[in-house]
Amino acid sequence: MSDPLIIGGAEAPVHLLPRMANRHGFIAGATGTGKTVTLQVLAEGFSRIGVPVFMADVKGDLSGVSQPGTPHPKIEERIRRIGLRGFSFAAAPVTFWDIFGNQGHPARTTISEMGPLLLGRLLNLNDTQQGVLALIFRVADENGWLLLDIKDLRSILRYVAENAREFRTLYGNVSAASVGAIQRRLLALEDQGGERLFGEPALNLQDLMQTDAQGRGILNILAADRLMDTPQVYATFLLWLLAELFEQLPETGDPDKPRLVLFFDEAHLLFDDAPAALLDKIEQVVRLIRSKGVGVYFVTQNPLDIPDMVLAQLGNRIQHALRAYTPREQKAVRAAAQSFRPNPALDTIQVISDLGVGEALVSTLDEKGRPNMVQRTLICPPRGQMGPITEGQRRELMRGSLVSGIYEKEMDRESAYEILKRRAEQSAAPPEKAGNGGGRSRQTVLESFLKSAARAIGSQVGRQLIRGVLGSMLGRGR
Repeated sequence: MSDPLIIGGAEAPVHLLPRMANRHGFIAGATGTGKTVTLQVLAEGFSRIGVPVFMADVKGDLSGVSQPGTPHPKIEERIRRIGLRGFSFAAAPVTFWDIFGNQGHPARTTISEMGPLLLGRLLNLNDTQQGVLALIFRVADENGWLLLDIKDLRSILRYVAENAREFRTLYGNVSAASVGAIQRRLLALEDQGGERLFGEPALNLQDLMQTDAQGRGILNILAADRLMDTPQVYATFLLWLLAELFEQLPETGDPDKPRLVLFFDEAHLLFDDAPAALLDKIEQVVRLIRSKGVGVYFVTQNPLDIPDMVLAQLGNRIQHALRAYTPREQKAVRAAAQSFRPNPALDTIQVISDLGVGEALVSTLDEKGRPNMVQRTLICPPRGQMGPITEGQRRELMRGSLVSGIYEKEMDRESAYEILKRRAEQSAAPPEKAGNGGGRSRQTVLESFLKSAARAIGSQVGRQLIRGVLGSMLGRGR
């Protein structure tokens, strides 16, 4: 059984039990109160016991975990106050990822894997446009056409629009205005660089679950500073990652330690403007993914940023200082205080406003899964460097990573774009002369589609293209 992870010190050391780490948690607090350092301390602790971690580096500070920290009087004072024994500075093993491919290995998925529900949110579609997008995916699935990147999606949108009258027989009206709106949203996404999210080779989730030669869990750091300029892309990628882990990983019961831990910074972006159907599915995934051995930790300024149905699933809670100047802030303080198991020795509401930098109210789960009483806790210092590394250090680490060279070269398999392009070229070619007394009449789009659909039903390709729990049209598993 793995040793408890020390978070900090109160009257006694405050620990997180690895067996309870897949019961999820949150780190909350106002800007500048120490959330990033707390995240780093937890990530380093998980790495030491062999648990891989995925975390988004929103401010560019987390890369320093790859280098050993350096002595400082304030750190030495904190070590003394907490009573840490055997503390030493150390680097953690890391793999850098970047959707844009600049500050890390490219992290991609495909249009097919994303599915219409998440893609619709990414494009901020209304209900009518979402319905057209669902139709597009249905046509692709039933024909066995892969949707790998944006050009595939654009091609099939054009194909359905040009043959809307015949598809109406099967699926009802296909609005030209909705198709045009989706096309415009795709252009806007490309202008923001969001097209880099889609393509192959797609991210293999097993590459996020590696350990190094010493048995330490790899810390997977997603460069998100530039990504925050397109928050919808950031949020959609994280939700896709969560859904894919839920779909792909087998049940594992209650392991002695998690298989993987995720830290989602700026967590409010995952829930802002999300439709009710998507929120329900997020809650379902968060509730059930712990049985797959995955722990999810949301990092946010205010616990009110997290929907109640998700917040209820978060058993390990670390609350840094909140300021209470406005009625909404005062409400947030009361809500945060009431979410903890009371400690008779603490006025929790008052303490939340009085906490200093690097202090937090902490409540973790005991060995039976019950919340411990909240403790005012001085958070441990990290063992790695606080703050970013140099560009040279980053490049050296990327060259030596376990996935170096795997994702850098893009692939472009035959998919919807190539198939529809070839079909259009064949249609434009001069017809062959009829032989033996006459020619065969040309199939209509509807006839061709129905034959393709009949072939795809029950085929391996048809089965593989069914979307997962967050990406599906019907909410079915793969």
